[in-house]
Amino acid sequence: MDELFEALTLSQTGKIERFPVVLVDAEYWGGLLDWLQHHMLAEGMISAIDLELLTVTDNPKEAAALAAQKTE
Repeated sequence: MDELFEALTLSQTGKIERFPVVLVDAEYWGGLLDWLQHHMLAEGMISAIDLELLTVTDNPKEAAALAAQKTE
């Protein structure tokens, strides 16, 4: 979890080049995503664009294809 948020922060601040962040298993990540949307976003701690840095899928082939894409 720590590494996920560290990678997102470094990407947001331009310390590292942006890359696709793909989370596999929507049920597993659902609680975190709900918390981010209903608490962090709602309280203005993050913006909606921050949530766009994450992609969630249950399909391993889709995850691999997304991970292979270069983020602009």
